[in-house]
Amino acid sequence: MKLTKQNLSERADHVYDVIVVGGGAGGLSVGIYLQRYLLSSLIIDKGKARSFWMQELHNYLGLPPDTPGRSLLRQGKEHYLSLGGDMLDGFVEDIVDEGETFAVRVKIGRQDSISQTFRSKYLVAASGIIDYLPNLDNMRNVYDYAGYNLHVCLICDGYEMNDKKVGVFASSLSNAEVVFSLGWFTPHITLFTQGLFEVADELRQKLQEQGYQVVETPIKQFLGEDHQMSGVELEDGRVIELDAGLISMGSKYHADYLEKFNLEKQGDNLVTDKMARTSHPRIFAIGDLKVGLNQIVVAAADGALAATQIWRDLRRVVGAKPPVQMPQATSTKIPTA
Repeated sequence: MKLTKQNLSERADHVYDVIVVGGGAGGLSVGIYLQRYLLSSLIIDKGKARSFWMQELHNYLGLPPDTPGRSLLRQGKEHYLSLGGDMLDGFVEDIVDEGETFAVRVKIGRQDSISQTFRSKYLVAASGIIDYLPNLDNMRNVYDYAGYNLHVCLICDGYEMNDKKVGVFASSLSNAEVVFSLGWFTPHITLFTQGLFEVADELRQKLQEQGYQVVETPIKQFLGEDHQMSGVELEDGRVIELDAGLISMGSKYHADYLEKFNLEKQGDNLVTDKMARTSHPRIFAIGDLKVGLNQIVVAAADGALAATQIWRDLRRVVGAKPPVQMPQATSTKIPTA
């Protein structure tokens, strides 16, 4: 059921087996598996998953390579709701571990918002990340090309940059290292520091040895048309032609609601076991939040793993369905002739 302000009361006293925070590919996958395990689940989605911005999913098995991310999400939501799952557009403000259950407080509505608390036995963190983009005076100029030929994921889109003139837009020395992995696909690379960091001598020498260019003047705007970026104009008026771009500026992790739990981390990523369980026995993390590969197909697989382990946990506690008493057969004497 799609929950709204009008029908929240129908779930006021319900204790879900699982609340899933995030309705991207991972969250929808875990929800679909949970419902097919005959468990009750609620997906809370703040909207605009990372995959929503992907204009074409080139490497998701079984999908046409021009499938937009939003199409995948739309079909996933329809599938989940058809199985009886609950879904709510909202923002998770706080989570309290009550021992047997979690109390999840959710802000609902951008205007005239209200707060509602829901409860569940397990929690799945699937709220993902969002990539930082170049910070220009006109951000609309960035959005015109991001997700088209201005890429944010080398693993997803390295193939699309094969032998093209590519600009790498980095925000730090560590983020700039991606140029050497990109070099597998193309030798025509220009690193743009955007004036955000100094290029260390050692890095500068390595870039020169590979024949890569370095531009340290900040960017004024991207150039192009019909969502295809063709270059950049610098603040000093110079224009540099490009065929594609790769943004490497880090990401914002949407997991503030988990901070109080002091879960084990590796950098900004949550550490999980092979079934996506975190260091808290009733909290699972899937997709880009956990240590692993930031790929939609991986997030979907994580959802299957987490749902399966939660079902195994609950099955051990609840047990099988009770046997059904079948009516005893009665015999009828057939009269003889």
